[in-house]
Amino acid sequence: MAAKLNLSGPLDSDSSSSNDQSVSNRSSNRSLRVAEKERRKNEAEDPFVLALKYFSDVEAGTPWQGNDDFERNLVLVEQVAFSRGLSPEAISVMLEFAMSLRMGVSSCGRVLKCLIPATVVPQEAIVRAVVWLGINKIPFTTQVLFIKWVLTIFDMIDAKDQLRAVYGFIFSFVTEENLCPFICHLLYLLTRKESVRVFRVRKLLDLQSRLGRQPFLLNLLSLYKVFCPELVTLSIPSRMRSGFRNHNSPWKSALIAVQKRNGSQVASSISPAIAIKDKINSRKRKHCHLKMPALSSAVNKEAQTEPSSSRKVVPLVQLHSFTQLLENMHRVELPAQMGSLLGSSLALQYLDCVQDESALLRLNFWLGYALHEEFLFCSDGGASQNSEEALQFLDKLLSAHHFLQEGFSSSEAFLYKFLNVWDGSFLRPHIFGLLSNIPVVPSSQIERLLFEPLMQLFFTSSPFFKCGLMECLNNMLLKWLTWHSVYALEEDLDISLNSHTSINMTLSGFKDSVMELVHFVGRLATVGLQLESCHSLLLTFILDFYETVCDMFLKYGLPLIVMPPPGVFYPALFATDPVSVDRLAYIMYRYKVNLTSAKSQEKLTEQAFHISRQTFREFNNYVVIMVNSLWNSKMINPGMGVQLGEELLLKSNVPQYWTSFDLIHHPAFMSYAVDFHRGCWPGRKDMDLNSIKQSKPWGWYLEYLFTQGYDGLKQFVQSNISRQLTAGDGQGDNQPTHQR
Repeated sequence: MAAKLNLSGPLDSDSSSSNDQSVSNRSSNRSLRVAEKERRKNEAEDPFVLALKYFSDVEAGTPWQGNDDFERNLVLVEQVAFSRGLSPEAISVMLEFAMSLRMGVSSCGRVLKCLIPATVVPQEAIVRAVVWLGINKIPFTTQVLFIKWVLTIFDMIDAKDQLRAVYGFIFSFVTEENLCPFICHLLYLLTRKESVRVFRVRKLLDLQSRLGRQPFLLNLLSLYKVFCPELVTLSIPSRMRSGFRNHNSPWKSALIAVQKRNGSQVASSISPAIAIKDKINSRKRKHCHLKMPALSSAVNKEAQTEPSSSRKVVPLVQLHSFTQLLENMHRVELPAQMGSLLGSSLALQYLDCVQDESALLRLNFWLGYALHEEFLFCSDGGASQNSEEALQFLDKLLSAHHFLQEGFSSSEAFLYKFLNVWDGSFLRPHIFGLLSNIPVVPSSQIERLLFEPLMQLFFTSSPFFKCGLMECLNNMLLKWLTWHSVYALEEDLDISLNSHTSINMTLSGFKDSVMELVHFVGRLATVGLQLESCHSLLLTFILDFYETVCDMFLKYGLPLIVMPPPGVFYPALFATDPVSVDRLAYIMYRYKVNLTSAKSQEKLTEQAFHISRQTFREFNNYVVIMVNSLWNSKMINPGMGVQLGEELLLKSNVPQYWTSFDLIHHPAFMSYAVDFHRGCWPGRKDMDLNSIKQSKPWGWYLEYLFTQGYDGLKQFVQSNISRQLTAGDGQGDNQPTHQR
């Protein structure tokens, strides 16, 4: 019996535990039922839920005039929409009510204007609404309003696969002349390679023959040509106005306000592909498009894992290393918001490796809109209201430029317009950074696009702006020369200006553009040094530019040699600081090396470029002037580059004025001559600097100067002056070696 009792003990315990669990489950289920009942009761009592139910159940043909229920419920929906936005379910109900015209045409437009999503928009609702376009006799103005709404919230649609499935149905509306601009815009956003068909290309070309070369048709055709160049034989202008026309939108400001109140980031992903400009509120906008959207997928997860999918795609957001990118290079699915690519180094690597022109078109579209809308169209300087966001945006853009080693065509087009209204101070470092990244501009357009606005700013600005512009133009020239050295083809000498565009330029055209830039900088430098009294800092940046120019042939392989103008040469030669004179000597030394190399190649090969006699004359003239000035103490002599009247020189009361700019008496080197004299003759009370010109002291003095770090001066002397110093030699008979 005891055994039975002991044996039955655990069984009783298990039974008790099972009963307790059953009671707990029943209690939990009862709590869930009570909570669900309470929720339904609250929803049933919620006026907004009742309003949605009204619009969901209202019968077709119900009159709206004098209908108090309709007015009360619609006002309630409008209040919720403009305060916190509508949920996806509410969007579906209200959009179905509007497009089905259950209560006539008049209510449709009013309902569409209050469709402000709080989070996302279900694509099923969009597809049903598009179908209603072909069923009901919706007025043209309402059709346009609906398409504008779709364009506004395009990047808030939860997925695009079903919309792309009805691409052909949407395309059928392109024949409607009034709808065509908006339909082309929507098709541009939905187009993939499989969407491009011969009959669609023919239809667009037929429309163009009737409507003319409209920008919206050309933009869509350009995208078609990227995917299928063999189908689109039309020549697309290389500098076509990017993007689509800006349109007024009744939702834009409301969307921004709702997202700010909700503390959500969805607003930042509202695509600037909307191309909508709110004229009323543009003066109060604060860089709504300058926030870089987060990298996210363009399709929902169900679509990615669907087994029936013909091609498995890998969202870029799921890749975290370059190795993963290489493994999935041809299966990458780009994000819905192309602006997010600028904030991802992996995305930039994808753009650089794959050269996906459709992605670049979309990115340039987004970027062009953001730059124009937030920096160009805000005529009151609205960008200054939130300069931190502007700085972050431009920092990201410049970082992308540096990563890709080239700029975007949209930022180039923006700069050409922005320079005409720029005050020269607003975001100056970033504007100069963008300007230095623009590709080579044809010589026929460079004057109008760049030189005219920059010249006006240069002549009316501070010395520091002039220095910044000189640095910017030097960086621009460096990038142009680098592109030439990388993309130049040995056979036909054609170069690609930008690996992301199809613009090509012959070598002669490239040389013309570079020559125009160098001559332009020469004009600016000449006048700038006069205006700023030969400012030493400005002269430093000018000499930086000519250090690049003097080595264009040997360092970058460009068959072009351009000498600096006299307005740069003489201020550098007569500068009061020894560094400027030393740098001028180095520049002239590098000119001689380049000219000598080019001359030798001209004799050996038939394809070598020919150097004009004028270039040699200018170089030889500069060398003679420098040698006579620094070495022979014969600066101001008849036949030299600088001519002063004898009477004026005598009135100056300067003794031995012809020696004023030699290496001993030159203002830049006199302190070194004084120190050398004291070290060489420490016991002398009277200082006679001319004693340094004796044979041995002169050689020692040169070595002393060279040990001070003036390598440019040393190279110039060694390459241009034939001197044989012996015990009885002087330095007055040394002559420069000429280039012929």
